[in-house]
Amino acid sequence: MRIASLVPSLTELIVELGLIDHLVARTGFCIHPVERLRDIPKIGGTKDVNLAKLQRLAPTHVLVNIDENRRETVDAIRAWPRPPQIIVTHPLRPEDNLALIEQLAGAFAAAPGVDERAAALSAALHRELEQTHPEGRAPQRVLYLIWRDPWMTVARDTYISAMLARAAWQTLPDAHGGAAGAARYPVVRGDEPWLADVQQVLLSSEPYAFGVQHLDEARRLCPNASARIVDGELLSWYGARAVAGLRYLREIAATPPD
Repeated sequence: MRIASLVPSLTELIVELGLIDHLVARTGFCIHPVERLRDIPKIGGTKDVNLAKLQRLAPTHVLVNIDENRRETVDAIRAWPRPPQIIVTHPLRPEDNLALIEQLAGAFAAAPGVDERAAALSAALHRELEQTHPEGRAPQRVLYLIWRDPWMTVARDTYISAMLARAAWQTLPDAHGGAAGAARYPVVRGDEPWLADVQQVLLSSEPYAFGVQHLDEARRLCPNASARIVDGELLSWYGARAVAGLRYLREIAATPPD
């Protein structure tokens, strides 16, 4: 097996399942775990894959995600004379990680130890899911910002929004973006009436590297809200990171913003 991962969360999951020796390609955004990935060739980004380099690496399996990779990339790989098996993923809620782990464990069950590692990871995820739920928590209307100039946020049917909902944090705007495409990450102009209803602004550390210098801007955008920086990797990466992500969500939900 020669695995190419075009998705950071899936690369991390592949390592967690004990398949690092089969990983032959990753994107430049596949950075965790750093010490294990240094020698794995990079083949561009999630949206701009170097297809020629990827083909030279001759993967037998390519891991993709509907939300993070382009359909054109997948179509181009399928058109190769000897195309690899393409494994398509699309987790939309934290609980979907259980099916994701099962999906990859099933695809690579021939490798020693995969079933056992998958079972341990699923058990850990079950425990965190049971402890992270909205019942008994005070609801909060939040704006989760992923980009600046222009401001961009997340639709209700994204993984991030579903993750926050487990802490009774309801993302605004009340918009659904569909299965894929730009509508899943709406632009915020700054004059929307619902901005006055936001109680808390969450500035993600990725993909835009928000810092403390942006907190006042966020407060001006939502004049009735507090604002804080949050770890975007822990709240948006799925797969193995969801275990720590759910734990982190409980911690920040229990901590009032400054």
